[in-house]
Amino acid sequence: MSPHRTVLLPLATAASALLLVVALDGAAVAAQPQVGLGTATPYAVLAGTTVTNTGPSVISGDVGVSPGTAVTGFPPGQVNAGTIHAADAVALQAKNDLSTAYNDAAGRGPVVDVTSQNLGGRSLVPGVYNAASGMALTGTVTLDAQGDPDAVFVFQAGSTLITASGSTVALTGGAQACHVFWQVGSSATIGTTSVFVGSVLALTDISLQTGATVQGRMLARNGQVSLDTNTITRPTCAAPTPSPTATATATSTPSSTPSSTPSSTPTSTPTTGGPAATPTPPGGGGGGGGGGGGDTPIPTGHPGTGRLPDPNGGTGWLMLGLLCLGGAGAAAVRGSRRPGAADQSSS
Repeated sequence: MSPHRTVLLPLATAASALLLVVALDGAAVAAQPQVGLGTATPYAVLAGTTVTNTGPSVISGDVGVSPGTAVTGFPPGQVNAGTIHAADAVALQAKNDLSTAYNDAAGRGPVVDVTSQNLGGRSLVPGVYNAASGMALTGTVTLDAQGDPDAVFVFQAGSTLITASGSTVALTGGAQACHVFWQVGSSATIGTTSVFVGSVLALTDISLQTGATVQGRMLARNGQVSLDTNTITRPTCAAPTPSPTATATATSTPSSTPSSTPSSTPTSTPTTGGPAATPTPPGGGGGGGGGGGGDTPIPTGHPGTGRLPDPNGGTGWLMLGLLCLGGAGAAAVRGSRRPGAADQSSS
């Protein structure tokens, strides 16, 4: 083998590895649509068997259970801006929609494989992250939306999700809690005093240990949700902000567009008594009159008046002219016969 080929092989291997890394990063940033929760959207806590609470937990959003019937510990727990639904039709429909959402989140891809990796200490971009077994969080994981407030993060845990005491899920770059989803293949445990963000969709149970706070939802399909002096706030997405260009355009546009035709321009109305008359300019030559209604058009005639000459008036003027000429001739004859006229002509 030539030395050139020996050098090229490691380079090709490195290039392939680099392409693999780029491909994985590309999978992470693949845009994901929202996971639709349907009628489960208003819930902060939803369980299959029971919801139990210890201590003065504060829940902002609905609390529900179905097909189980037990919701205990309220009070001392408080439900603000929400309703408790125990084994009613509303809770049943929410549980059905939760199952649909769970299957949707579980089927998302392409994925970034984080199996056997702790999420703590990492900054993650939008996308789908999958652990074939359990998923763990110690310390802080930062979810960076990179300026896109609609960016979606989906975490798929093959079995459990466990966050250590004092762990944190931090949002940056415009990320919103309403776009973060944790699909858990068995049960989830949120550790003591953890600060957690996102909606947990667990197949079995969810346990919140003392003092944990959640900006999201705790939704258990088949098992229970247990609380201990926790604060859970159902997230809402901020309304999109209109772009400055669109705002400026809307502001500069007048409320009404003036008509290009002046209001004083007369509008011609066709007559109903016969064919519409053709307008004739003053002094012009148009045809005869139209049907009833409106002024009768002026017929062709004198350029100044537009009127035809009187058929009798022409003869009168001719006779008057002849008479004038005859009178002038007679006066000339009489003048030539005055006394002395012949003498003057002979001299």
